[in-house]
Order: sequence, then structure tokens, then C-alpha cells
Amino acid sequence: MRETPVLTSQRLTLRPRRIADADALFPSFADTDLMQWWSGPPHSNVEQTRESFARHSPDWRAWAITLANADDTAIGFLAAGEKRQGNVTEIGYMLSRPYWRQGIAREAVTLLIDQIFAEGQRRIFADTDPDNLASRRLLESLGFTLEGQLRGEWETHIGIRDSVIYGLLTTDWHHPTE
Repeated sequence: MRETPVLTSQRLTLRPRRIADADALFPSFADTDLMQWWSGPPHSNVEQTRESFARHSPDWRAWAITLANADDTAIGFLAAGEKRQGNVTEIGYMLSRPYWRQGIAREAVTLLIDQIFAEGQRRIFADTDPDNLASRRLLESLGFTLEGQLRGEWETHIGIRDSVIYGLLTTDWHHPTE
């Protein structure tokens, strides 16, 4: 498994996520609207969030998103799972509601894309619910291409759901300007 490096921009720091970040991120995991598109139901207590972070798969790396000019409190997280060693990585992300519509998710995902491609990966993909319009808009704004829809792919807390797959090749990546 690759190392989870610290990534920085003027506004953000992405550092390895810790189990202790569950305390700051629990309100997001308990948020019914935010968790609608997640693979599991909202968490009912912070211990569920801690357990989820502790079960972290060794095939995935996770970063806490923090504000560079603030304390080290996590306001969201990113994850990257290498699907085919040295070639293909899947990404996922969550940002706490108070930080929406500020460009933070876009900036954090951009840092992650830069890192993954710098490591030599040739392809990044994301799997999202067709009705998760905010996630789809984010991916499209970063140059991801809608590659397909898998019907009845997931059985979740809101029922059986389709999945849409977005992909980005290193040859297509154009780092967005601020």
C-alpha cells in the first residue's frame, strides 16, 4: 500500500485521517440528507463513526480535509483505493455541510488528483448515485467523463440503486486554475 502523504494548498491541508477525526466528522455521518447517497445509513452515535474509521481497508488511503489557516479539525475527508496496482485508482469524498458551496471540495479533490497522477496512475474513477447531482457536477467540472451506468448495482439503506461511473485519464487531466 502507498503512503498517505500530507497535501497542501493555500487554503487546505489534507493529512492522513485518524480515528480521532470521527468526533469532528460524526455530525456529517449522522446527517440524513448528506448520507442519502452513501452506501450505508446515517450513524446514530459517534462510536459507529470511530468503528468505521478503524475498519479502514488496507487497500484504501484516507485524508482528513482541514483548513490551512485554522486548527487541525477535520471538515471532511477524501479516500483513494488502488484498484489495479500502478494503474487505476477509485476516489471518494465527503465534506461537512457548513463548508459546501465554497469550492473546498473542488480544491481538495484537485489536490488528490494531482497526487494520484504524480504517483504514476493512469486512470482515476468515481462511482456515484445517479441522483447525487452535486457529486456529478463536481466530477464533471474537473474533467471526468461519464462512462456508464450500472443498473441495480447497489443495495443500500434507501433501496436498490443504480451507479454511474466517471473516469479521468492522466492524458485528459488539466489542472483547473483558481
